[in-house]
Amino acid sequence: MRNRLNGKILLVAGLFMWAFVVRMLTGCSVQKNEQDKVRDLEFAVVGEAELPQELKSLVEEKKAADFRLTYSNDQGLYIAVGYGEQATGGYSIAVRELYLTENSIVVDTELLGPEKGEEVGVEKSYPYIVVRTEYLENPVIFQ
Repeated sequence: MRNRLNGKILLVAGLFMWAFVVRMLTGCSVQKNEQDKVRDLEFAVVGEAELPQELKSLVEEKKAADFRLTYSNDQGLYIAVGYGEQATGGYSIAVRELYLTENSIVVDTELLGPEKGEEVGVEKSYPYIVVRTEYLENPVIFQ
């Protein structure tokens, strides 16, 4: 009986020790922030007339709701961001940042509303922006 009790105590002590070692090994690592900027990416805003036909069709399909998408061809990587249906016109989109990290591309855009006193019309609008940058295989993170 005493041997059984000693065996259970050793088993429980072993489990605690194993949990402690695993916790220490996983909790004390130094990790670089994956969002650290490596470099800014140069880009150009692409007008609707310059969009590849396949991308133009995708944007047309998705423009009624918010969307984020990428498209690539031999001319580069296209990044498209749409803000869905807006009650009036007069909206614009600013690209706050577009940069490369160690393992991703980060894009940050902002929807800007109509200026005070600006004539906006009464028709709904579907603001979106498409930018073209160099072709990279990294995944895109939208902020």
